[in-house]
Amino acid sequence: MSNLSALDLARLQFAFTVSFHIIFPAITIGLASFLAVLEGCWLKTGNSVYKDLYKFWSKIFAVNFGMGVVSGLVMAYEFGTNWARFSDFAGSVTGPLLTYEVLTAFFLEAGFLGVMLFGWGRVGRKLHFFATIMVAIGTLISMFWILSSNSWMQTPQGIEIIDGRVVPLDWFKIVFNPSFPYRLVHMALAAFLSTAFFVGASAAWHLLRGHNTPQVRKMLSMAMWMVLIATPVQVVVGDAHGLNTLEHQPAKIAAIEGHWENKPGEASPLVLFGLPDMAAETTRYNIEVPYLGSLILTHSLDKQIPALKSFAKEDRPNSTIIFWSFRVMAGLGMLMLACALLALVLRRNAALYRNRAFLWFALLMGPSGLIALLAGWFTTEVGRQPWVVYGMLRTTDAASNHSAVQMSLTLAAFVVIYFSVFTVGIGYMMRLVRKGPTMHDVHPIPGQPDSLATARRPLSVAD
Repeated sequence: MSNLSALDLARLQFAFTVSFHIIFPAITIGLASFLAVLEGCWLKTGNSVYKDLYKFWSKIFAVNFGMGVVSGLVMAYEFGTNWARFSDFAGSVTGPLLTYEVLTAFFLEAGFLGVMLFGWGRVGRKLHFFATIMVAIGTLISMFWILSSNSWMQTPQGIEIIDGRVVPLDWFKIVFNPSFPYRLVHMALAAFLSTAFFVGASAAWHLLRGHNTPQVRKMLSMAMWMVLIATPVQVVVGDAHGLNTLEHQPAKIAAIEGHWENKPGEASPLVLFGLPDMAAETTRYNIEVPYLGSLILTHSLDKQIPALKSFAKEDRPNSTIIFWSFRVMAGLGMLMLACALLALVLRRNAALYRNRAFLWFALLMGPSGLIALLAGWFTTEVGRQPWVVYGMLRTTDAASNHSAVQMSLTLAAFVVIYFSVFTVGIGYMMRLVRKGPTMHDVHPIPGQPDSLATARRPLSVAD
């Protein structure tokens, strides 16, 4: 770390903590809605398989929720400790938006989480179902406010800068900024897909081990239906998001494409593979498809997309990073679509639960949703550079006045603590997954509450 500046270390620290954190809310959002669907299906059909799956996945949800809360608190403090100038500049916008998230989403989740996790045998079925729905809605509201704040940093509007600070003028424009609708839907679908592949991989693992139970089959079936529905929609939303980014952040698109210059009168090609070289201002070893860049990004065969050389060097995002992070995301998206279509074919042939090649494919695709989500997040955040608030505040002007030694020590501490704590938490969660769902007594003995109803500590529901 000796060659890194305090600014580089501050950015690296935030990237490290946010990369750890983002996987937990994504699974929380998806699992909360999954649990609501499971309980709704159980109440409607009376099929105990749905209740068994609910109790199984609620344990994993509890552990994941706890890790998400802990990792999120760290990031809130980082805004003040490492990015004080950003907080001073834009705190009048980001502060209220994060406060709204606490007052609406977090309080809603906290109010009903106990009933959801510990309420079996203590409250009525409808009240318990209502609590589950409220927790699921709370996770979506939380995503709403977080994405609104982050999207405003990408496409700021509704404000005025007075004496070097942001002054809100129109909160409707601030909340519903130009990139927010696209990024909100894109993130929601990414969370659902991440959870679907997590659930599907869990089912595939058990089927490969011969645990061919109704619960496991239902897990795989529901996961593949979600993948089949959500993946094509995500492709369409991603295309719309790209057009929005082209309008508001053209330099990001140019860096994603590794596209350096346009030739007069020629449509822009699509660079499939290559090695962008920021110093040499070229993409080495590139493989191009003529016209396809213009077709995808402008929906025409004659319009050109922006080229990196048309922007000042100090305003260019790092193409070397986001060129590949975007392709990781897009490539995994294509594999997701292939998995969904293959599952549909096997379902028609009644081979979904016994085709070992497909089960291995589903198992290996387990982390694909989270990897694609992280790759997309890197593309979005690195592509925003060199700005923290796009076009208004540069990253170099947003950091706190810390030394490189201070930042090195705190980063090292974060790495040690995160890997110690979250490795144990993730390992415990995966151990629960390996146990798999079990049958529960649908009609408990009078006077004997459900096993989950005896829990007293937040994470004891997982015991």
